[in-house]
Amino acid sequence: MILAVLFSNSEGNILVERFHGVPSEERLHWRSFLVKLGADNLKGAKNEELFVASHKSVYIVYTVLGDVCIYVVGKDDYDELALSEVIFVITSAVKDVCGKPPTERLFLDKYGRICLCLDEIVWKGMLENTEKDRIKRLIRLKPPTDV
Repeated sequence: MILAVLFSNSEGNILVERFHGVPSEERLHWRSFLVKLGADNLKGAKNEELFVASHKSVYIVYTVLGDVCIYVVGKDDYDELALSEVIFVITSAVKDVCGKPPTERLFLDKYGRICLCLDEIVWKGMLENTEKDRIKRLIRLKPPTDV
């Protein structure tokens, strides 16, 4: 199961988070742990360079993309190899939505579409869609029609 997908800026402020099967009382611990992990290891990292860690029998894969840090936490079937595929799909989708590795401002400008992409990629803790074209088709925002 994918326990969490989290985006933060370089200062450690959370931009987007999705938790699956994580009790609310543990979420604060995970937020601070992941942000500290990124602060310790992502300084000077190249775009999309993957980092791996494990903590309490779960796996964590994280990277930096532009000014945004991305963390994916999984357990059981979602080991570091499976999570690297998940983070690859997420970074590809973010680059597609933003047109390039995002600055924090660009990320926040495209927040709605990024959240839609994230919901199509990870659904209830499982990797749902990996194909770029399918994700684009699923997130297309259509205006309401009068019937």
